[in-house]
Amino acid sequence: MKICFYLEFYHFLGGVLFKKIGTGLLYSYKNQKVILNSLGIPFTEKWDDSCDILQINTPWLKSLYLIKKAKRQGKPVIIWSHVTAEDIKGVFRFSFILSPVAKKYLTYAYGLADLIFSPSEYTKSLLIAYGIPTGKIIVISNGVDLKKVYQDTGKREPYRKEYNLKFPAIGTVGLAIPRKGIDTFLNLARKFSDKQFIWYGKIYSPIFVKALPKKLPENVRFTGYVEDQNAAFNSLDIFIFPSFEENEGMAILEAASVELPILVRDIPVYNGWLIHGVNCLKAKNEKEFEDYLNQLTNDENLRKKLGENAKILAQEKSTEVLKVKTLSIYKKLLEKAK
Repeated sequence: MKICFYLEFYHFLGGVLFKKIGTGLLYSYKNQKVILNSLGIPFTEKWDDSCDILQINTPWLKSLYLIKKAKRQGKPVIIWSHVTAEDIKGVFRFSFILSPVAKKYLTYAYGLADLIFSPSEYTKSLLIAYGIPTGKIIVISNGVDLKKVYQDTGKREPYRKEYNLKFPAIGTVGLAIPRKGIDTFLNLARKFSDKQFIWYGKIYSPIFVKALPKKLPENVRFTGYVEDQNAAFNSLDIFIFPSFEENEGMAILEAASVELPILVRDIPVYNGWLIHGVNCLKAKNEKEFEDYLNQLTNDENLRKKLGENAKILAQEKSTEVLKVKTLSIYKKLLEKAK
């Protein structure tokens, strides 16, 4: 068995488009490579006629060419549904206009697959609403590599010192884009003016994305992209993720692997695996964000309980666990293609 494992533009101009971004898509791609390596399955990141399966991340134009080439050769095609029309909204300027066009394109592109990997039941429901046959879709988490993101006191102190963080450091990790809930983050910082808030993640040019306010609250820091993701998570005491739309939310799994107490917006993608009061707290509105954050900052036992249960969740969705399911899927797909 050999996999042609493809992410469009990943190698373009030496990978310049994927440098210093830190997107969930990129970490998912790296996790997929970890799984293939741990299974001992050979793979190539460029087209090779000797491959048995073509696995696409983001089906853009070059990917469509490869999909059709693979189909002509009788090779099965897997596409990861990392992108939906819904999560395009609130990213770049004019993305609300692009979203309906993206929906038509993605419906066509995903429809070419023999199998679609969906990172959540929620994303699966969106694809079914697009008209994609349910039998083509398998729900499988993007996963988390527990060898790369884990509790590490040695990693914690350097970033806390660099950014002058004191307990309780409240923060998030992800792209600084409107969809991720920047307004909610800032409003909470204003309400909790005696607490420190920090956002680790790439900040795009105002040409592409709504700019951050010129005057931020004094207790808020946006760092831009940071090299050491594990240090970023470890530097926090409370992880807040006010995103309005996700296909899974890999940053949540990474925060869970560091055993952080997690506060998220109550949106459908988390149904069934994030459980309010067990491994996270879910806020329906900004008043609830305020109330739950107040609870977290004042209740050490609650923070401990949520963090410990979150760690169990991360273990259940680790790349080590997912490799067993992945191997089974590959084998069944090849048997079906014979």
